[in-house]
Amino acid sequence: MADRQTSGAAITFENLEKSFYKKGTGQVKALEGVNLDVPAGTITGIIGRSGAGKSTLLRMVNGLEQPTSGTVTVAGHDVGRAGAAELRRIRRDVGMIFQHFNLLSSRTVYGNVALPLEIAGLPSAEIKPRVDDLIARVGLEQLSGRYPAELSGGQKQRVGIARALATKPKVLLSDEATSALDPETTQTVLKLLADINRDLGLTILLITHEMAVVRDIASHVAVIDGGRIVEAGTTYDVFADPKHPTTRSFLSGITGITLPSFVSHRLKAERPQGHSEEVIRITFAGRHATDPMLAKLTSELGIPVNILAGAVEEIGPHPFGNLLVSVEADRGPEARAYLERHNLLTEVLGYVG
Repeated sequence: MADRQTSGAAITFENLEKSFYKKGTGQVKALEGVNLDVPAGTITGIIGRSGAGKSTLLRMVNGLEQPTSGTVTVAGHDVGRAGAAELRRIRRDVGMIFQHFNLLSSRTVYGNVALPLEIAGLPSAEIKPRVDDLIARVGLEQLSGRYPAELSGGQKQRVGIARALATKPKVLLSDEATSALDPETTQTVLKLLADINRDLGLTILLITHEMAVVRDIASHVAVIDGGRIVEAGTTYDVFADPKHPTTRSFLSGITGITLPSFVSHRLKAERPQGHSEEVIRITFAGRHATDPMLAKLTSELGIPVNILAGAVEEIGPHPFGNLLVSVEADRGPEARAYLERHNLLTEVLGYVG
C-alpha cells in the first residue's frame, strides 16, 4: 500500500468524493472535491449544518465509510486502500467520541474504559494501571465502579473520552460530543479536550454545528456546505474575516452581529437617489481590536458614525471586534479608507435611503 502524508498534516483529504445511492433519486453526492489538511497537534473543527456532509467526512477517517474517489490519509496511511489488518491498525490510532456516549449499560465505568484494551488482547496486568490512569485523567476516580445509568451526561461523556484514549491514539475524533450537554457541562468537556490536546499532543478533529464550540476550543476550522469545504484556515483568521455567506451566518449566531430589522428591511444593494447612509461592517482584529478607532474617525475627519450593532470576541489569546455602522454615503469611501489605513477590515453591506 502506498503511503502519503502532507508535511505537518495528521489527516489529509485529497480530491475526496463520496456518493450514495438513494432510492428514487439515484446517486447523491455527499462530498465533492474536498481538499483539506488537518495540522498535526491541533484541534480542528469542521462546522456545517445538518446534511452538509460533516459526519460522512468524519467517518472517512476511521474507514467506516469508503471514498467514491480521492484519498483520506491518516498518519501517512491511505485509509481507503487499507486491507482488513491494516485498517485495524489504523483504527487503533484513531479514537472516537460519540454524541450519545455509546457506553455499554452492563459495564461499569472501569469496564467501559477497559473494553478496547480487552479487545486488543492486552493482559489484565497491563490493563488495570492504564484504565486507572485514564479514569483519573477525566476526573472520575470515585465513580469507577458505577454503571452508566448512575452517571450524569457530562460524566458519561468523560467515560467516552477515557475509552477513546485507551489505545493511545494519535488522532481523536469528536462527533458532536457536546451537543447533548447543557452549556455548563459543555464548557467542562471542552476544557478537558483542550487539556488532553495540550498534555498528550493529540490531534483532535471535531465536527459540530455550533460555532461557539469552534471559538472556544479549535485552533483551526473548516466550514462545509453542500458537501464542499467553502472556507478553511486558522480559527482567528476565519472569524476575523469570513468570506463565505455560510460562515457569516454561523458567526452572526454567536456574536449577535445582525442588523436591526428597521435597517435590514430598508437595506439596498445599490445606492439610492438623494441622501443615504452607507452600512459598513468593520472588523477590529489583533492589536486594533480595542482601539477607539470610531472616535478617532469622528475627531480627525469629522465623520459622524452611527453604531447599529457590535461585539468583542476572543479567539485564543487574540481579541477581535465586529461592528455594524452607518455613515453618510458621500463620506463612506473616505471613512473606509481611513479605517483600512489603520489595518481594519471593512465591508459595505448596502445602503439605506
